[in-house]
This record gives sequence, structure tokens and C-alpha cells, in this order.
Amino acid sequence: MDEVVVIGASVGGSTAAETLARAGVPVVLLERDLARVKPCGGAVPPVAFDEFDLPQSLISRKVHHALVHSPSERQVAIDVIGTDTASNNDYIAMVCREEFDQYLRQRAVASGAGLIEGQLLDLEVDSRGVTVIYRERADGATRQLRAAAVIGADGAYSPTAKALGLPNLPRCVAIQERIRLPADKMARWHDTADLYLGPEVSPDLYAWAFPKKDHVAVGIGAGPAHSKAAKQLLANLKQRIAPELIGGEIFLQEAHALPMQPRPQMAFERVMLVGDAAGLVVNTSGEGIYWAMKSARMAAEVLAESLPHPSVDRLLRYERQWWKQYRSMYRFLNWLQRWGYGNPRQMEVFTDMCRNRDVQRLTFESYMRKNMTPVPWLAQMRMTADILGSQVRHYLPSSSRRRTPVSVTQ
Repeated sequence: MDEVVVIGASVGGSTAAETLARAGVPVVLLERDLARVKPCGGAVPPVAFDEFDLPQSLISRKVHHALVHSPSERQVAIDVIGTDTASNNDYIAMVCREEFDQYLRQRAVASGAGLIEGQLLDLEVDSRGVTVIYRERADGATRQLRAAAVIGADGAYSPTAKALGLPNLPRCVAIQERIRLPADKMARWHDTADLYLGPEVSPDLYAWAFPKKDHVAVGIGAGPAHSKAAKQLLANLKQRIAPELIGGEIFLQEAHALPMQPRPQMAFERVMLVGDAAGLVVNTSGEGIYWAMKSARMAAEVLAESLPHPSVDRLLRYERQWWKQYRSMYRFLNWLQRWGYGNPRQMEVFTDMCRNRDVQRLTFESYMRKNMTPVPWLAQMRMTADILGSQVRHYLPSSSRRRTPVSVTQ
């Protein structure tokens, strides 16, 4: 019995299932609701299209510029470029999850994965395998699958993690609206993604306006302490950019949770967790799509090599490989979020930091190519000097730059 069950058929689950199927491992995808579209800003680094052999047709819009708005509405325009030499991959790909997820799911099925629409109820792990207990969506009947192992790719609320008795992770909330705009208004976001900083739109993360082919996704992220205010924060953002949304039509409202920290353990006896279920969303940006796909492929490859005896010692190779490759990036981005989004003045400093060319190069190199490029000592000195100068400017009482608070409207 070498069959594997993957819980969740979004980007991570579909990638894991395809990887296993191509390795000759019998695999079944279990997805609670095939019609559900996962809410998401939809920003994907170009490296994902090369690494996972994705067609360019999935890109709703290529963005070559970013505009960062400070709490006092100072703006920093940034060209999306990772190195000093321009390339064809200097862009941020904006995708629509209803198209992106469906493509990956269909590709997994075409590779040989089975697909069941049903809700995971429980897992029973023993020395010989895993019993997967689920409720079939079509008729509501409770059924069972017997598997050699399970991969949990089922999001921030992960029923797989719950079945293992694991605690919930701290979660932030992201809420957005998709808005169709008149052509003259849509031209504003023809080639630019906007990030908005300020406590009235996000006290500890950021807000955004991300362009797609025929609409703009406008949303906010809020940490656990502010999640109950998410709707009001979004209303404040819409008021802040109201002139740019005139004539817009809201056609979809979405909300979802994102884990705020990785799980201490991601591999267990015959069970592995990937993507959001493992807490692998990166801080600062909240990026999760690439990391879900990358962790899913890595976990599936380790699992395929471990069958037919997937002991916890063998499966833990996935966890060790992951942190060997990415621990420094996660630690840096976690620090950057706490440092850059701590309060309105620090958000102003963060905005100033975005003007620094060395910071821009380092940021986009890590985002677009998933490399933590070593920073030459001269560049480190330039960045440190700029940051210290900005700290002095924004923290001296005479130079405080507070915005007039946005009035609240329903």
C-alpha cells in the first residue's frame, strides 16, 4: 500500500500531487470545495513560472513598477529589478487564483492523481499507515481511505494539523475587494502595484492595490491584534484612494487568514505539512503562493524517496532541507516586518529605506529569484547611514510627520 492522500487541492496540494504522480506514486487529492476560489492578492515571482513550468497565459498582468505610500502620503516609485542588469524576468506576475489553482489541479489530475471532493474529518495514524476519514460532498456520506502517508496542504486553519492535535498558529487576516474600473481609471494601474502604509489602513502590515487584466484588487492585511477591525481598515483604504476608484464596480469581496509564523515541526509519523498549513507564509510581504508550491514539491520528493516505509526520521529530511535553504530569509523578513511596520514613524523610515538602491536590489533579488544575495560591505555602510539618518529625521520632535487621521465612514 503506497498510496498517498494530499489534503487540499490549491497550489500546494496540486503541486505535491503532481510531483508524486510523476514519480509513479498513486496519489489522491481530497478537496473540501472545488468551486471555492481562495482569496489572495495574487502576486507571483517570475521564478515560479520557470521553476514549475507554468504557462505565461496564467499571468493576468505583468507589473514592472511599485509605488510605496507612507503614512504621510509620501511616495516612493520603484522599478522592479533585482540586479544591476535588466532582464526579461524583471516583473511581478499578477494572477487570478480561480485560473491559477484550476490549472495546477487539472495538471495534477492529468499526471495521474485522483480527485475527491470531500471534507477531512479525522486521521488515524498507526504503524502500518493512515486512515483518512472524510465526508463526501456529493452525498454527505462518511467514507475512509487507507494511505501510506498524508500531506496536509489545507491552509491556515489546516484540518490536518488539527487532526494531529497541533495548536493553531497566530494568524493575520487579509480582506480585499475586486473592483472593475472605467478605462481611464484602470490606466492608473496599467503597470504599477501600490503598497499603502499607515495605522488607519494596517497597523502592523500593509494595504495594497494590485492590478489584474480587467480589474484592481484592493485590500488590507491586519495582524491578530487588529483582525476584528479588518472591514473598517479596508473602508479607510478605499476612502484614502477614493478619487482613483470613482466609477468602480465591486464584483467580489474576499477574506482569508494567513499564518504569522512557521510551525516548529512540519514532518511527523506518516504525515507532512506544507504551505500555509506549515506556517510558511513569509513576513513583511505575506507571500505564500511560491512557498506553498516549493514546500509541496520538496515534501513530495522526500516522501516519494521514503516509500514504502515513510518513517518520521525519513520524512524529517524535508524539514531539514527546507530550513537549511531558507532559514536566513525567513528570519530576515520576520525582523523586517517587526522593524518596518512597528509604528507610523517607523513606517516613514521604512518608506525612506525603499528609496535606497541597494535596498531595492536586495529586496527584489530575494523576492523575484529567492536568493539572499550577500551584501557588499560598502552597500551595507550606505544602507546603514541612510537608515540612521532617516531614524533621526522622523523621531526628532521637530521633524515628526503625522498624517491627518482619515475620518471614518461606513
